Amino acid sequence: MNSSIARDPAQSAAQTSGNGADATSANARPKALLRRALLDARSTLDARAERDTALATRLTDELSRRAPRCIGFYWPIQDEFDARDVVATWLVAASPDTPRFAALPVVTAPATPLVFHRWTPDTPMMEGRYRIPVPRDTEVLVPDLLLVPCVGFTRDGLRLGYGGGFYDRTLHAMEPAPQTLGIAYDLLEVQDLSAEAHDLALDAIVTESATYARPPGNPR
Repeated sequence: MNSSIARDPAQSAAQTSGNGADATSANARPKALLRRALLDARSTLDARAERDTALATRLTDELSRRAPRCIGFYWPIQDEFDARDVVATWLVAASPDTPRFAALPVVTAPATPLVFHRWTPDTPMMEGRYRIPVPRDTEVLVPDLLLVPCVGFTRDGLRLGYGGGFYDRTLHAMEPAPQTLGIAYDLLEVQDLSAEAHDLALDAIVTESATYARPPGNPR
């Protein structure tokens, strides 16, 4: 599938976040430096095709195990893993009596939760905010499982994003809470991330070599 046309959201999204996350935190500068280092490392990742194949296999297995009805995922930017083929294959494998749906996030305004619009491989796309492609004129869906891209992660489910706070706001707003799978590469693992009040741990992190489930009893 075609690559993203998006510009770097790491600065523009943070500037419009309005949630007091990285933009005003005392940890802002260390997180910004860590984010830049991880993005640079991801952009030069070696053996990318092999890693993507392995990650796709793990993600496919996890989707089969969790059996969602509607997957919310993401349009890949900044050398993120491209989950579109995995999601497209999952859609095709639906049984006649159990339909499946997929949706992509749309940023409607700064400092608001994401809204998910239905996607199929044939959906016409248009340019959204930050030049990230979004579905054109499709219905709004409420996913019961989200694939969440990670700039960095810890094994207990904490995630470092681009700093805009969109997924934090979205997860706090969704009711009932969806299952959440962070998508990352092994080299993006960090030993510790300082959790802030708005941070919610993901249910699991999927990489090319492992799936790290949040330990039982650990709060989100």
